[in-house]
Parts: sequence; structure tokens; C-alpha cells
Amino acid sequence: MEWLLSTAQKLINTGGSHQINQKLSGHQNSRRGAHGNCVSGERQNQTPFLAERPVSVSPVWFLELFPLCSLELFDRFKSTQVHALSPQDSNPCSRGKLSKCKFTNIGSVAQALLPCGLPTTELLEPSIDSYLKPLDYVESLAEIYRRLNTCSQTYKSLLCIEQFSILRGLGDPKLLRRCLCAARQYAIDVHSKVVLSAWLRYERRGDEFIGVSSKDCSGYILECPMAAMVSGFHSNSIYDHCQCGQDNLEAVDNQILMGNEGSSLEEDSDVSFCIGDELVRCVRFKIASLSSPFRAMLYGSFVESRRDKIDFSKVGISVKGMRAVQVYSRTRRVDLFCPEIVLELLSFANRFCCEELKSVCDAHLASLVCGIEDALILIDHGLEERANLLVASCLQVFLRELPNSLYNHKVMGVFCNSEARERLAMLGHASFLLYYFLSQVAMEENMASNAAVMLLEGLEEFATEKWQKALALHQLGCIMLERKEYKGAQFYFEAAVKEGHVYSLTGVARTKYKQGQQYSAFRLMNSLIFKYKPVGWMYQERSLYGVGQEKIMDLNTATELDPTLSFPYKFRAVLKVEEKQIRAAITEIDKIISFKLSPDCLELRAWFFIALEDFESALRDIRALLTLEPKYMMFHGRVSGDHLVELLSHRVRQWSLADSWMQLYDHWSSVDDIGSLAVIHQMLSNDPAKSLLWFRQSLLLLRLNCQKAAMRCLRLARNHTSSMHERLIYEGWLLFDSGHREEALSRAEKSISIQRSFEAFFLMAYTLADTNLDPESSSTVIQLLEEALRCPSDGLRKGQALNNLGSIYVDCGKLDQAADCYMNALNIKHTRAHQGLARVYHLKNQRKAAFDEMTKLIEKAHSSASAYEKRSEYCDREKAKDDLNMTTQLDPLRTYPYRYRAAVLMDDQKETEALEELTKAIAFKPELQMLHLRAAFYESMGDKTSALQDCEAALCLDQNHTDTLDLYNRTQDQATRSI
Repeated sequence: MEWLLSTAQKLINTGGSHQINQKLSGHQNSRRGAHGNCVSGERQNQTPFLAERPVSVSPVWFLELFPLCSLELFDRFKSTQVHALSPQDSNPCSRGKLSKCKFTNIGSVAQALLPCGLPTTELLEPSIDSYLKPLDYVESLAEIYRRLNTCSQTYKSLLCIEQFSILRGLGDPKLLRRCLCAARQYAIDVHSKVVLSAWLRYERRGDEFIGVSSKDCSGYILECPMAAMVSGFHSNSIYDHCQCGQDNLEAVDNQILMGNEGSSLEEDSDVSFCIGDELVRCVRFKIASLSSPFRAMLYGSFVESRRDKIDFSKVGISVKGMRAVQVYSRTRRVDLFCPEIVLELLSFANRFCCEELKSVCDAHLASLVCGIEDALILIDHGLEERANLLVASCLQVFLRELPNSLYNHKVMGVFCNSEARERLAMLGHASFLLYYFLSQVAMEENMASNAAVMLLEGLEEFATEKWQKALALHQLGCIMLERKEYKGAQFYFEAAVKEGHVYSLTGVARTKYKQGQQYSAFRLMNSLIFKYKPVGWMYQERSLYGVGQEKIMDLNTATELDPTLSFPYKFRAVLKVEEKQIRAAITEIDKIISFKLSPDCLELRAWFFIALEDFESALRDIRALLTLEPKYMMFHGRVSGDHLVELLSHRVRQWSLADSWMQLYDHWSSVDDIGSLAVIHQMLSNDPAKSLLWFRQSLLLLRLNCQKAAMRCLRLARNHTSSMHERLIYEGWLLFDSGHREEALSRAEKSISIQRSFEAFFLMAYTLADTNLDPESSSTVIQLLEEALRCPSDGLRKGQALNNLGSIYVDCGKLDQAADCYMNALNIKHTRAHQGLARVYHLKNQRKAAFDEMTKLIEKAHSSASAYEKRSEYCDREKAKDDLNMTTQLDPLRTYPYRYRAAVLMDDQKETEALEELTKAIAFKPELQMLHLRAAFYESMGDKTSALQDCEAALCLDQNHTDTLDLYNRTQDQATRSI
């Protein structure tokens, strides 16, 4: 075992020539058992600054609090709560817009559980995204890449933030974090480093770890609070280890030093400073060396140069303070004194231009800021004395305590008070970057809060470039719309349009509509569609102002152009409810839930199931919803999801713990991820401290591409475990997710040294395989997985380990051993092993058997898009085309079908059709592989300009993509030679 661990460590350190593509999990986004290589997804107190949070409603009063009225559906922007029910127009009943069919064929029990009735189409609204939304993502990304390659070093960090702002619309958290990491890498000034380090910490929710304070260091330069306080660009990678804990190895006994200095005080002093009746004896030349003013005073033509005693009574320094000056003049140290004395020294240094003393005091005081209270006390001194590092350190604490610090009115006063903001700006600590971070956090906490408004006003104040102004104005418009201040919202949206943000016209149209100008809103969106190349959101917005069949046609066009927009599905579903076709409504909303899981769509489907009195399905959806957003408020944000779960629980069978495990086994085996989430949620409600269940939940959420929710569950698993060896495993996965593979492997090794376990060996194998997989490392991974299988675990996890082991055997050419692993996995109902077994048959030239194996998977799996995609590899072209069309129908976000169809068209010399196939997908998902393929098509057709633009857009997503870099350089050379 020691040899195995050391070999693994050696391999992870040295790397290898063969990078893994689909080794353990069969997909680059597949993760540690949640993603097998088959049916996986592409995977304190309230203050005036924040509006009051929703209050939970007791189920006892549930029926009394709600009249029988319709509620408005609305895709509300707010990352912590996206409602199916709009918070706008909070009393639609007063408008007389009741659904005539809402209780037709609905039982009395359903009526009691739907106190607001079913939603109506006339009250449905799509959301307005609060981020920058370019008309042409490819063009915008390409431009960013070109500017990144040509800009100066000092501008690169801010350009990475612009890249972050544009990429927010793609919804890829890893891509966004990469942008923030790059911005931190290129940051030069302390202020930017402090903000970006705190932002990165916030994005991984470092505040949620139990036993970790805001100033604790993760061990890497990336988020290190001390490294952020060092100005200048450093060539070291931000992923390198920082020096925290290594700088204080040689302790000094301050009291002895003070005694030594005191003993020599009388020996060579030649000048005294009088403060009241006290004399402070000093060395003249040492005091003179503190600054030019002192040198002039003590050695120049001033009268003090000829005196042995100098009156300092009116200077404003105490006797203790002056004695500290004397000690500093000898030792050049201030860490010998209490903070109050150091503050005196700081003021003294400013008065007499003692720059070195000021710098030392500034740095020392900055190191003393440990919490909010310290920061609130010291920031005023820092601003008064213009102590740059001290102010930066105080800001760092405020930012690293987000979001909690938003609820401290004193902290908010620092950022929102105009005088404080001006003082921050004078020191270079009020910036667009700072208010960008603060405003995003405030909007996530409460979209309509006063804090969000004031912070966005600060964002607008410090915006200097057009994109910055457009962003601030557009977000102010979104907030005013949320607050139902329609005239103000229209003003801001129109201002954003003037700054070049065309998407803000949707906000202008919406505010006109809200003010009764429906025809004007329709004309505005109509002109937008005719002026620019149509995009899905244009038709979606215009549908809101159309009537009859025109509305439906616009919604269908919106779905055709951008199938990821949820509003058209929701509208069509509710329309079917109004037509008394609830089953058809469920089928419609299922179309988007199958590939894009969101709380508002799950809530809507739960409504439909309640109307059908299918309470088990409704309860399943609400439990899954609460897994994504634990504090979700339903029914127009008035009832907590937990209370609705409690009400529905009385209508369904109660499962024992053993029954729940069997249910989980069945749902997991049938690739029913939503059902699995619901079962785990139920089990956690009975045992919320069960870390194993939190871990399982994180695996499912990763497969559903719910990255943030998955990481939250993983942090909860880490926090709840009482076992050190388990905690090390969960920390290892968290480190793996943030790119620290060596540390992840180290955590696994430490866990094994405490106790051998399945999860520790599995973590080691996964980490090693993800790093490299040459023959030597493949052998090590196989042994690690075999060790894992020898340890106790349940069938769900052992099935995954067998599946992954089979994948490694396939890559090593050991097909018989791989087949044995897949068969053993299938024997314990690990359904995803059908895909691995199909691959073995295919490699053995048994194509029919491979096809049949994938057919079995399609028949068993609840989610089968990827199974259809994989089966297409084992059949003729026409059947493959049918399977890939089915894949696109089930999950339009999967990119392989578009690339395959485009390649077939290109082979048939249908170049225009091939380009159109890729272009229609790139319009709503500008993905790296599709951009690369289209660039290659353009190059082959001689269109060098378009090829270069697609390459640049692809490299903006991943600047190290080798194939695209080769194509880009080759195309550039060709373009240069043709000039």
C-alpha cells in the first residue's frame, strides 16, 4: 500500500504525456461517481438597507392567509430565488383577472393546496436578464480576445472583468471563475487584489465553512489575504502556495528588547522633548533621520537646532507616544507598542512627513484587522490619516464577510455614504471593480433592496468605459422594474441603450407596457427584430405584447431560435391548463426540465401535479426544488417550500429509512436524477447531519449541471461530518473542483492513513486519472479502484467504481476484463454500465450487440438524451441521424449532434447547410468545439476573416485549446501571405 500511495503521488507530480478524455467517467464534466460514462448531462439582523425577507407561514394559518385568486408567473432574476410566481402586481385579484378554468375538474383537496388557483397566461412574464447581453456573442468574444492579446499589462485585469461580464450570459460558473482568476493574476494594485481575492472566496462560498474566519488563508496566493496586500505584478502563479505561516518562524521577545533599549536610553541621548512636565530623551541625529522637517529643525537654522530641550506640548502627541517615537528611531519597529500608540505614531508621521514611519505604522495596523468590529474602528483612522494599507485591510474584512456584512448598517455606511465614498476614492479604494462585486452580492441577496440601489449608484458613479456604464444603467433599470418604479426603470434602460446596450430595449418596452403603452412596446420590439439579426429573446419579448395566434407564433419562433428560453415552455404549458389539458401541460414543461433544471419550472410542474391530485409527483418536484434553493418561497413568495412539503407529506405514504434507501437505489438505477434528489432530501429532513447524504446529493447536482448547489452540499457534507477521515475526503473534492489536484490527492492520502475507505481510494483514483493516464498511471488507478472495491460501501458507489474500472481497462486494451467489470456493475443495477459494455462490443466489432446494449439503456433510463447520442455511433447513417435528432429534441444543449450533422453536410459538399447547422446552435450556445469546427469550415472555404473570428471567440473561452491555436496560427499565416 505504501508503494501504491507513493507511486500515485509521483505520478500526480510528474504528469504524463497522455491527457484523459473519457477515462473514469466518460465525459469531461462527469464527476466522481455521479457521472458515469453514460446517461450523464453535459453536465444578523435586518437593517434599513435591505428589504425585509419573506416570513415563513405556519401551515395552521395556510388556508386563511390566501384568497382564491390567480398569481402572476414571472422568471424573476435573483440567483437565490427565481420565482415561478411574479412578485410584481402583488394583488392581481383586484384587477379582476381570475382564471375561469382554474378549478374545473380539480378536487377539493387540490383546491385547498392551491389557495391561489392555477396561473393564467395573461399574467405570465419572461424575465429581463440583469447582465450584459451582446447581440452577437461570437463577435464580442473575438474582440475581447484580440484586445487581451494587444493591451498593456496594467489594463489586462480590468479587461478580464469585461470578459467575465459578457460571459455571464452563458451561465458556466467554471468559465466565470477562470475569468476572475485571470483578473487576479494580472492585478497590480493592492485594491484590485483585495477585491478580486474576496470575490473568488465569495464565489466558492468560503464563508460557509464551519471554523473558518474571514482572514483565514486557503494556502494559495489566489485568495490569500496577505498576498493581496502586496502591490505589484508577480510572475508567480496565483495557484502557487503562499507564504502564510512561514514568516514568523523566528520569534522575538519584545519585552526583553524593550528592556535592552531602555537600558541604553540614558547613554547617548543629546536632546529632550518636553511634553508638559515630562521629558523624553532622544538621540538628535536619529530623530533627524525620520524626515526632512526634523532634519531642518534639529540641524538647520531654526532655533531648535541650538537647544537641548524642545517644547512639544502643543504638537499633539502624548508622552507615551513620544517615547515610542524615540524607540522607533533606534529600532525601526512599531510592533512593540499597543494599537493606540501606533495610531498616535501614524498621526505624528503624517504631521512631520515621516514617510518610513507612516509606512511601517500603516502595515502594522493593517495586520491587526481581524474582524468587522476592528475594521469599523480602524477604517476611520485609516481614511483620516490616508493609510492605504490599513484601509485596504479593513475593506478586505468587509468583503470577505459578504454577504453577512451587507446586513451591518455601519459597514453599508462606509460604501453608501457619499462622504465616506469620496474619502475612499481619494485613497484609490473606491472603484468600479469594488462596486461591481458589492452590487452583485446585494442583488443576489435581495433584488429590490435599498442596498442594491445605492451600490449600483456607486457602480454608475465609478463607471468610465461604455460597457461599464451600460452595465450599471441596465442593472439599475432591472432593479427599478423589480421595485415597480417604472418611470425610473425606463430612464435607466434608455440610458443603457444610448451606451450601446441594445438588449436594454427589452427593458424600455417592458416599462412602457407596465405604464399602459402596449402598442408602443410592440412597435419597439418589432423594429428591433427588423433592424438586427433576430435572436430568440427578441421574439420572446414581442410575444408579451402580441395577441392571439401572433403571440404563439412568436413564442414558437423564440424556442426555435433559442430552445434554452424557459418562458415559451411555461406559457404554452399554462395555455394548455386553461384549455383543460393538464397532462399536456406537464408534457410541455417536461421538455425544458429534462435538460435545464430550474426552481421556477419545477414549481410550475408541482402546481400541475397538485391540480391532478398526484401528490407524490408534486412532493418529488418540491423536494428537488428545495435541493436547488433551500429557502425557496412558493405561491408568490408567500409560503416556504418546507411548509408545502409538510402539507403534502400528509397526503402520501411515509417511507421508513430502509424504504428510502430502496427508493434511492431504484431512482439512481433508472437514471432518475430528480427522483433521487427528492429521496435524499426526504432522508436529510429526518437526519440533517448525515454527511454521506449531503455528499450523494452533491453528486447528483453535478450531473444536473447545478454547480453552485452541488458545491454547497459538498460544503455541508464537510461541515456535518464528525470523522476526520471523512472531512479530508470532502475537502479533497472541494480542492479538486478548484483545480488543486495535488492537494486533493494529499487529502486522500491523509484520510487513508487514518482509515481505509472506499471514498478515499476513489478520490485518489479519480484525481490521478484526471491528471494523466499513461500506462504506468493506468496501472496505479486500476489498483486504487480495486482497493476501493475491497472497502465497505453500498451498491450505488460500488457500481460506479466497477464502471470506472471497466473504462480504464478499455483504455488499456483489456476488453475482457472491462466486460467483466461492466457485467458485475449491471448485476447490481448500475444501469449506466450498459454504455461501457456497448463500447466493448463495438471495439470487438460486434456493432449489433453494441446497438442493442444502448437500446437497453434507453429503455431503462429516465433521462436518455446521451444514450441516444451514444447509440448513434453504432448504427448506419440514417439511423444515426434519427438518434441524433432525438438527442437534440430531448436536450438541445448537447453539441455533438450539431457537429455530426454539420460534418455530414460538409462531406456531401453542402457547405451553406453545414454552416447553418452550426450557426443556429452557436447563436444560443457559443461552445468551443462548435466554434472550432465552424472556423475549420470557413478556412476550407477560403473565408479567412470568419475563420479568424471564430478562432478568437473559441480562444476567448479557452486560450490554451491546442487545436484551435494551431488553426488560428495557420489561418493567420495564410491571411498574411495573401496580402
